[in-house]
Amino acid sequence: MSEGQSIAPDAKPRLPRGVRLTNSEAQGGWVLLAPERIFKADAIAVEILKRCTGEATLKAIVDDLAKTFNAPRERIHTDVSKLLLGLAEKRLLEL
Repeated sequence: MSEGQSIAPDAKPRLPRGVRLTNSEAQGGWVLLAPERIFKADAIAVEILKRCTGEATLKAIVDDLAKTFNAPRERIHTDVSKLLLGLAEKRLLEL
């Protein structure tokens, strides 16, 4: 995926088979586990990823985060899109 690419508002992001978000004491917090790879997830990434169930649309995820954190929707949309596109590029998320 190239820079400037966007995600459709009705896309339903989800973790692909074999990838899971888990709280790991050994890693000191939340991590994305993939075959032979592990990625530490910060608190913001965890909030986004918990909503990537394959059922909620990008629009719904952004709306929920903006409401939950009382933050500007445009900024949330930019941050969420950047994270999801980056994870999709690494094959840690399906859009």
